[in-house]
Amino acid sequence: MNATELENMTMVELYAMARDIGLTGYSKLRKQELIFEILKKKTEKDGHLLANGVLEILPDGYGFLRPFAY
Repeated sequence: MNATELENMTMVELYAMARDIGLTGYSKLRKQELIFEILKKKTEKDGHLLANGVLEILPDGYGFLRPFAY
């Protein structure tokens, strides 16, 4: 599951997923925060993270992965 799929889910679906993976305090989080916490927890478990977007690389070498709708 990647960030785009999570963004398309409802809060009810995200709450169910958070509960299933053992997150606590999820009902106090905003949608983007909840998605981040779910991704963080799943990354800890699975060891990898998939995301889609536009990679913006600055002249100094730093890069930012931005959502397509940014």
